[in-house]
Amino acid sequence: MARKDLIAGNWKMNANHLEAIQMVQKLGYRLDKRDYDRVEVVVCPPFTALRSVQLKIEDDHLPVQLGAQNVHWEPEGAFTGEISAPMLARLGVKWVVVGHSERRHLFGEDDAMVARKLRAVLASEMTPIVAVGETLDQREQGVTEEVIGTQLNAALRGLDAGTVGKLVVAYEPVWAIGTGQNATPAQAAEVHGYLRGLVSELASKETAQAMRILYGGSVKAENAGTLAAEPEIDGALVGGASLQAAGFITIVKKSAAKSGGAKE
Repeated sequence: MARKDLIAGNWKMNANHLEAIQMVQKLGYRLDKRDYDRVEVVVCPPFTALRSVQLKIEDDHLPVQLGAQNVHWEPEGAFTGEISAPMLARLGVKWVVVGHSERRHLFGEDDAMVARKLRAVLASEMTPIVAVGETLDQREQGVTEEVIGTQLNAALRGLDAGTVGKLVVAYEPVWAIGTGQNATPAQAAEVHGYLRGLVSELASKETAQAMRILYGGSVKAENAGTLAAEPEIDGALVGGASLQAAGFITIVKKSAAKSGGAKE
């Protein structure tokens, strides 16, 4: 089964709504139909820029898709400062990142909270991008598989194979995020293979083969090609490099260039 690559730009707490509009305009100018046919392109601006980016995408008929960086698990209520899944869906958001390491480590989100957010996203008919990853200490202790296995098990527990098949998983080694370091293509592919095997056990072999597993962790124009060449890697969750249009466009084009843009 063919897996179309997905490149998602996580802008984090960067870019006001005017800067966000300019970024999306540049993507529209410099990516062509061939790129969009071969790769799904997603941008995840801050909450304050979602409406502006949505309107730009719609008005200019851009094939860029809109994503969000976070969500609350309840549909509404007395949760000051939070944003619900129905609110995001109403804005045309199609993708939501859940379980990003910065949410886990800086804001104390545990596996149970991530699982609740994932289910909220699904309930509003959006697609979760479920992030898992280990710290440097955990990798050096040789417990990478145990850590990410626990994270993924908690996220998927109780979901049927059909529902699991709607998800995207992102492997983001915590030690590589924003550090300039990145897992080698071989290291990333090994972990992706482990995750695919785990999904096969939790859901089905067919689900595992169809699921897209992204790599995130200091992805940039210089290493995007070698990462994209690994059959187990189905795209990237791009952080800092997604804030510069030229670099992000290069990452998309390198992904689109490989093997006609799809893998079996």
